[in-house]
Amino acid sequence: MIDPELAAAIDLSRPPLTADGIAARRAANRVVTDAELTRDGSVTFTEEDADGVPVLVLRPAGIPEGPPILHVHGGGMVAGTRRSDLHVLAEWVSELGVTLFSPEYRLAPENPHPAPVQDCYRTLTWMERNGFTSPVVAGTSAGGGLAAAVTLLARDHSGPAVRGQLLIHPMLDDRCETPSSHQFLDGTIWVRSSNITGWTALLGDARGGPDVSPFAAPARATDLSGLPPTYVDVGSVDVFRDEAVDYASRIWQAGGDAELHVWPGGCHGFDQLAPEAALSRRARATRMAWLSRVIG
Repeated sequence: MIDPELAAAIDLSRPPLTADGIAARRAANRVVTDAELTRDGSVTFTEEDADGVPVLVLRPAGIPEGPPILHVHGGGMVAGTRRSDLHVLAEWVSELGVTLFSPEYRLAPENPHPAPVQDCYRTLTWMERNGFTSPVVAGTSAGGGLAAAVTLLARDHSGPAVRGQLLIHPMLDDRCETPSSHQFLDGTIWVRSSNITGWTALLGDARGGPDVSPFAAPARATDLSGLPPTYVDVGSVDVFRDEAVDYASRIWQAGGDAELHVWPGGCHGFDQLAPEAALSRRARATRMAWLSRVIG
């Protein structure tokens, strides 16, 4: 059951995403304003070019740049922009003093795998060349899956060092076989059919088959050893619940460091859609505490 405060604040009647509805979903994206990015003057922002990838960079105003975070936006692999999610996540910059990089990766289905993860990894390597080393790699929803994939790429290809990964209700598994993937068919923000639409846009007929790369769907990775400290959170009323729990569990089983939170009554994206709800404030504060520890 969705937390009553969230249910009252969030429009849960949004129809499931279909292939024919992708353009409409993009047109309905929440527009994050300059005022929301700057947070009453405590944050500044610039537009950069990371080897052809547009990147929005948020910096704390009036103090030296802090540790870098690469944040990858959500949108089911098919929607969203470099401003998406930052109406809330700009608080990382204003409160922790970090420098946040948000890439405008190419979207499916026009740009299927590996285009989105290539753009995100290109941003990571550009950051390192420009002196922004040892970042936290973070992501929300589809961006959480891409963040996990970028971290795997960095590990497996001797890429830039990653200080930690922060996966916010991440989209990790194209197979859509977990109990929670079958549990939520309607009545919430991102349902099973929407999930299948997003993964099919990214992978086409390969979705759910034997040949999907872990750099497309990180749940496919058979080895989760050697990863940096990891934070995973997800709502209990989310199709991604069980794959997120499994990902954290397998990091532990591989001897790694993971912090897992399953927020009771949280639907997909609850902290973005109802940021002032009590559960959202708890989730954001807990993430901030982890980030503060990791960036030192």
